[in-house]
Amino acid sequence: MPGNPVSLSVVISNAMNISPNRILRFLLGPRGVALVAALAIIGAVSSLVSCGGKVFADESSKARIVFIAGKKSHPSGQHEFNAGAILLARALNEQSGLPVDVKVVHDGWPKDESVFEGARAIVIYSDGNASHPANGNEKKIEAMLAKGVGLLCMHYAVEVPKGEQGDRFRKWIGGYYEGGFSTNPHWTAEVELKKGHPISRGVPTFRANDEWYYQMRFADPKTSEDIVTGVPTREKINRYIHWTPEGEKGLGKRQTMMWAVERPDGGRGVGFTGGHWHRNWAIDDFRKLALNAILWTAKVEVPEGGVKSEPVTEAQLNENLDPKDKMEHVALPSEADLTQPAAEPVEFRWPGKK
Repeated sequence: MPGNPVSLSVVISNAMNISPNRILRFLLGPRGVALVAALAIIGAVSSLVSCGGKVFADESSKARIVFIAGKKSHPSGQHEFNAGAILLARALNEQSGLPVDVKVVHDGWPKDESVFEGARAIVIYSDGNASHPANGNEKKIEAMLAKGVGLLCMHYAVEVPKGEQGDRFRKWIGGYYEGGFSTNPHWTAEVELKKGHPISRGVPTFRANDEWYYQMRFADPKTSEDIVTGVPTREKINRYIHWTPEGEKGLGKRQTMMWAVERPDGGRGVGFTGGHWHRNWAIDDFRKLALNAILWTAKVEVPEGGVKSEPVTEAQLNENLDPKDKMEHVALPSEADLTQPAAEPVEFRWPGKK
């Protein structure tokens, strides 16, 4: 669309059969100048609109999110950090239509740390404790968080040793899994979400069988909000891993499986205990919950209906799996996952128990 008044006057004259000089006098007046400016803005905006009605922002204006996927761990179909990170990054980068740029780093802490330049948030989906990507990189993380960078830790990445590291995580994300206190059975949760929080947008509720950690060691006084909760019972638990007295005390009581904190430094922190079974990323609301949490952590507005993404197929679930000694085909989630028989109760047990 012409932005020059003379050129515009000719276009209008040809279209409306009005004297070009008369139109030019109007365009050079106050109202004409305003009209030309408005048309120029409309042209600039329309140039951003591409197929499908999506507006694509310039790369430099997108919110950068760095997704750290841990090294291979556990049997096939479990702790598929790399494959899970790719699915979630694809949903945000290619399907959401949102101004984000998610960079996936595979196999732990990045060798090229320039990936963090301009990052709004860091997502860590990995093993914890001795294998945690934060180990040895605490000062680097502290420096980024001090500038308001968000941090989201998923599944085993919420578990760190009690003491100095645990204290850091209570400050960084509001809480952590503490060995001997927290517990990690596999159970079917009928989750409830905190109404009104952006992470909950578009997620009414859902059921999922996962290794849902609970009884987190939160900051004292507590700084975080409970975003996802559920009630574990003996009947719902189909497998015990590390069973603790606090875990037993928590039976029949509402427990926290995702929490969120707004830190004094201006950044945000989130902990999510789900994500053991790779199949669960094919549950639409389970996936949307994680995508919403990633956006919120990066201070990107979560859409009213939550982040949109395409359904995950069985074939996609089996892409990018870590090579294991025995590879398993990952099936889509089913009702059978949710109705597994209750496990026999076990004695208290956890690594280092005396």
